[in-house]
Amino acid sequence: MIRSVLILGLTFCFIVIAGLWFVWQDKEIKLNSPMNLDREAVLNVEPGTSLSDLALQLTKRGWLEHPNYLIFEARRRHMANRIKSGEFLVTAGTTPMQLLEQLVEGKTIQHHLTLVEGWSFNDIRNAVESETTLRQTITDWSPEGIVRLLDLPYPSPEGLFFPDTYHFPRGTSDVDFLERAWQRLELVLEEEWQQRGENLPYDNKYEALIMASIIEKETGLPEERGKIAGVFVRRLQKGMKLQTDPTVIYDMGESFDGNIRRGDLSIDSPFNTYVNTGLPPTPIAAAGREAIHAALHPEPGNSLYFVSRGDGSHYFSDTLSEHNKAVRKYQLGKN
Repeated sequence: MIRSVLILGLTFCFIVIAGLWFVWQDKEIKLNSPMNLDREAVLNVEPGTSLSDLALQLTKRGWLEHPNYLIFEARRRHMANRIKSGEFLVTAGTTPMQLLEQLVEGKTIQHHLTLVEGWSFNDIRNAVESETTLRQTITDWSPEGIVRLLDLPYPSPEGLFFPDTYHFPRGTSDVDFLERAWQRLELVLEEEWQQRGENLPYDNKYEALIMASIIEKETGLPEERGKIAGVFVRRLQKGMKLQTDPTVIYDMGESFDGNIRRGDLSIDSPFNTYVNTGLPPTPIAAAGREAIHAALHPEPGNSLYFVSRGDGSHYFSDTLSEHNKAVRKYQLGKN
């Protein structure tokens, strides 16, 4: 009797162990075999998605046959609470375990938005607001509102977002994007300021940024940045007005129709460098690193004037009489 019970017990244990071994092996095979996916697809994991919700989502999409296997293994490996949210690109041939590792590592799809050199704050606002992969949260896009929102140390957000291509996952907020572009500007400006040339007419790096924004808008050929910077720096040092059209155009805003008329040059505005001596109160555009570098390393020389040749290049003059001749030659027939 005792022997029969012992045999029955051992048989039962063997069946249980064999069953568990079979389930374990089946789990290993299923979790390490490619999912039912014949082409790459996007998996969107919303913030707050639980492991069970994720397994159910994969099952409904037909990618996963045994969701409990994935749930068990994720919990066994302490990965259940480490799954990141976002968009994930899943390629054909991916196994459930590879997908789980991808979700834990947070390898999300990266979208991008490029801020262009010479863009105004309004241009940047339009680009950010139009980017559908960014989460729109800003309700007050006024310059004063952005200064408060980002706690900017300057009176205007103009020129404070560095022109570059930024990569980010879907759902990144517009505030986080702008904060990143502002921090990038701070880093680049500080780096360039620490390596600046000598005897520059700037009291601080913000004034250098203002100059860089003017150089950015005036330059048609990259190789002329240093020469243009040299002209403006010498004019500041001599107490001459900068007399640069981009500052007037900036002040005109949407009323600018492509032409600057004589009356526009006498507008009473702190941005009118034909009326006021010195720099305007804020940048007029986003300046790239090359323009910032030029503002801090102006090319030496004697030229105090330049005029557009109409092909993107400029003619530089040392004297007003030479400049007037160049204006008649290159601007003849233009308004």
